[in-house]
Amino acid sequence: MTVEIRVALPAEYDAVGELTVEAYSHDGFVRGEYAMTLRAAADRAAKAELWVAVDSSGLLGTVTYCPVGSVYREIGLDDEGEFRMLGVAGRARGLGIGTLLTERCIARTRELGQRRIVLSSATYMTAAHRIYERLGFTRLPDRDWSPIPGVDLYAFALDL
Repeated sequence: MTVEIRVALPAEYDAVGELTVEAYSHDGFVRGEYAMTLRAAADRAAKAELWVAVDSSGLLGTVTYCPVGSVYREIGLDDEGEFRMLGVAGRARGLGIGTLLTERCIARTRELGQRRIVLSSATYMTAAHRIYERLGFTRLPDRDWSPIPGVDLYAFALDL
């Protein structure tokens, strides 16, 4: 399997939005109006960087990289990269797609000359936490937060 990581094409935005919702729904991670945010891939592409993992069979996963100035940034400082909404299609789970997308975000942060990359992840997203820890991310408890009652987010960081 040859996987390409690249910026999403406009013709893919709807499918990327649906993949993101499906990935989060698969594990029961879609709550309230968050599904609309996950589905809004075209908006993420316009206001951040929308990356996808694809192979000859189609879309495998996606991640939103949030550069400085993006409205999608949540916890990043001006010298830090940040990413959000990492999702992998059900049929592609266990193939390393989440790792490849995270590595692309790390590389993008280095390309932009930033010293660290950060992210927020819900406390119950333990499979994602394992990816981040395997890649060397550590917890940043001082930046843990809650966007809405009942959704608690851990902060993670990787110094570059």
